[in-house]
Amino acid sequence: MKNKIQNSLLIVFVFTTQLFWSQESKNSFLIANKNEVSSIYIDQNTDQLVVWAVNELANDIQEITGQKPEIISTQKTTSKSGIYIGQIDENLLKNYKKTNKNLSGSWEKFSISNTKNNLYIVGSDVRGTVYGIFETAEKLGISPWKWWADVNPIKKETLVLNLPAGGVTENPSVQFRGIFLNDEDWGLQPWAAKTFEKETGDIGPKTYEKIFQLLLRLKANTIWPAMHESTKAFFKIEGNKEMAQKYHILLGTSHAEPMLRNNVDEWKKETMGAFNYFTNSENINKYWQDRLNEVRDSKAEASFTLGIRGVHDSQMEGAKSTEEAKEMVEKVITKQREMLASTFKKPITSIPQVMIPYKEVLELYNKGLKVPEDVTLMWTDDNYGYIRRISDEKEQKRIGGGGIYYHLSYWGRPHDYLWLSTAQPGLIWSEMSKAYANGDQKMWIVNVGDIKPAEYDLEFFMDLAWDINSIKPDGINEHLTNWAAREFNDAVANEVSHIMSEYYRLAMLRKPEFMGWSQTEPTTQINPSEFTVDEAKRRIQLYDELVEKVNGLSVSIPNERKDAWFQLVVYPVKAATYINHKFLYWKLSLESKDETEKEKFENLSKEGFEQIEKLTQYYNTGMSNGKWNNMMSMAPRKLPVFEPIKYDNTQKIEESKTNTTELIAIQAKDFTASQGAKNYQWKLIEGFGYSNAAITLFPLKSSYFETEKPSVTYTFETKKTGEYEIEVRFIPTHANNSDHQATISFDGKTSETFKLNSYDRNAAWKANVLRNAAIFRLPVTIENTGKHTIKIEVNQTGIVIDQLAIFPKGQKKYEIPFD
Repeated sequence: MKNKIQNSLLIVFVFTTQLFWSQESKNSFLIANKNEVSSIYIDQNTDQLVVWAVNELANDIQEITGQKPEIISTQKTTSKSGIYIGQIDENLLKNYKKTNKNLSGSWEKFSISNTKNNLYIVGSDVRGTVYGIFETAEKLGISPWKWWADVNPIKKETLVLNLPAGGVTENPSVQFRGIFLNDEDWGLQPWAAKTFEKETGDIGPKTYEKIFQLLLRLKANTIWPAMHESTKAFFKIEGNKEMAQKYHILLGTSHAEPMLRNNVDEWKKETMGAFNYFTNSENINKYWQDRLNEVRDSKAEASFTLGIRGVHDSQMEGAKSTEEAKEMVEKVITKQREMLASTFKKPITSIPQVMIPYKEVLELYNKGLKVPEDVTLMWTDDNYGYIRRISDEKEQKRIGGGGIYYHLSYWGRPHDYLWLSTAQPGLIWSEMSKAYANGDQKMWIVNVGDIKPAEYDLEFFMDLAWDINSIKPDGINEHLTNWAAREFNDAVANEVSHIMSEYYRLAMLRKPEFMGWSQTEPTTQINPSEFTVDEAKRRIQLYDELVEKVNGLSVSIPNERKDAWFQLVVYPVKAATYINHKFLYWKLSLESKDETEKEKFENLSKEGFEQIEKLTQYYNTGMSNGKWNNMMSMAPRKLPVFEPIKYDNTQKIEESKTNTTELIAIQAKDFTASQGAKNYQWKLIEGFGYSNAAITLFPLKSSYFETEKPSVTYTFETKKTGEYEIEVRFIPTHANNSDHQATISFDGKTSETFKLNSYDRNAAWKANVLRNAAIFRLPVTIENTGKHTIKIEVNQTGIVIDQLAIFPKGQKKYEIPFD
């Protein structure tokens, strides 16, 4: 009887296994094995960009398997099994089109399917086809960062493309998606000029070709070129615009560069006069028209920035008042649109145009600046990741739509962050998803500085822009894990995800560039850390644990990926660790009363600086056989925070130790009750805030709550009575009208309503963006020991709660991490 049961189970197992493999095989396509490799068929009249991408895919397959597919130009499907690639309207795909009619006429859409033992990669247009090709490459294990971060392919004898049931069909959530190369003086420009493109001595067509190839692998389509004084204007270097045309990349320019002009390099005051439209409109109009003529004649794809500011990120010249400035900007926009329509001989509504209300221009817009309905309103963050304004209900109805210009890198006050890319993925997700939910879906551009070392943050941003639903609020860690698996291997993916998540969290508490407690514009000298001794020791410990984990994982990284490992994980994690060592050990040396200990801490601080030097030297000259020499600077702008510390053992600072034994810490996600309103409910966002799990109201569509207000309630217990303070840490997000409010109540008695928003560049805003927290305190009297409640009510969506704390009144500092 026992044997019969076993045999029956075996039969069921075999049948189930066979069924599984049968189902699996229907959705899998054998690319290559040790005996053969699939041929690739393309239409003989296909676009040259598709030809290039197909060759890239063939090279990718060869690097993995050692076998290169034959690429065959033809006009009809053959009887042989193979890979068919092209646009839906090509002759080669006539039969495919009969059964797949949903691609024609779409923007950048593609499908990947296994039909009758043929693999079809089909796009609605040229870029859609290319995106489908690179989506296939990525599913085969090829990283978009193959060249830009040396994520070299890992060899396989058998290569199979596994597809979900029904294949893959995708199209972009955001129409125009791209990057702004900015503050390139310390990385991209010297690397291009001295290492990669010596023949040009600048960021020229050879460099832009690699950038455009990266953009296509990331499913992006737009570039705002580099434009600092260190770099010649994009249009001045022969071959640049032609390279953009070759790769079907749409050209645009930043908020300070109307009409595709680079004012910093192209406006010559000595011959053209002042960049003042009040007094010099004739010369400025000619300056703009010359560029329009050049674009028209080259037939380059472009988006045109409208309006006018100063020559470089400054206010418009000549206006004596806000009203006068507003009226002149409206006049300028009217003239620019006349020039565009006349030059390109097409309806103005068919020409992509953007208006970017950045800094003082947002003030003009808020005071009634009129922008034509077909122009995309492109909102900006406050330079530190918090979007100043998103489209309201009226603006969401504009035919030009809305967009976002966002920062992963920034030069300016209160302090630059140009060295390491440390934007928390949860912050990017929260702000960009909120913008998308409120109609800002036309154009997303991200300031990536030098591209490196912003690789992961940039890809995260582009993944959202391509498919806003591809990353869920509770799937941010999963995205990081999947990235780590692709870049390194499955065995280390979970650990790498944990390491990088903590790397971003610790930087959320204080970015590496901010560790000197100095500021810029004007530049001030460094100061000892404002972390307490306990905080400093805990922070050192947490960073040291990351370094220990990185060192332990290094042996598990395939040789093909060692250089990628250093670029993407080792350098950022260790560099952040050692700049924290540099400043926190200095802090401990100043606090210590023991001379031996003081000397020990000072030496550890010096060692932190030396370690950064060694890491940076290896990045530039040792890694990847010197490929990236001159790319990594450990001291962008040579700010005081990056310099060696001048130690002074006689320096006295106020002792910062504090009693944290009575601190009660609560993470915002740990509420004991919650109250929604309308259809809104409280949910957490992974990888966001000091807690790595800040909470906000979902859905993200903007809404006010007049009467019934959403709330969260927390409970805690005390063993002592007395005077206490309740502190709530909010993420410093902005409301369109700067009117975020929260009411904090204690035990249903003591309560206070707080205005949460800070204003442009005031002291509160500077403090908030440097610490990534808007902090509010409610004094309370605890008359009875035992259980108590805290309730937080909010007046609208967009408010994000991170942490709470209860502590004796007057205690100024306490353990920030709340671990």
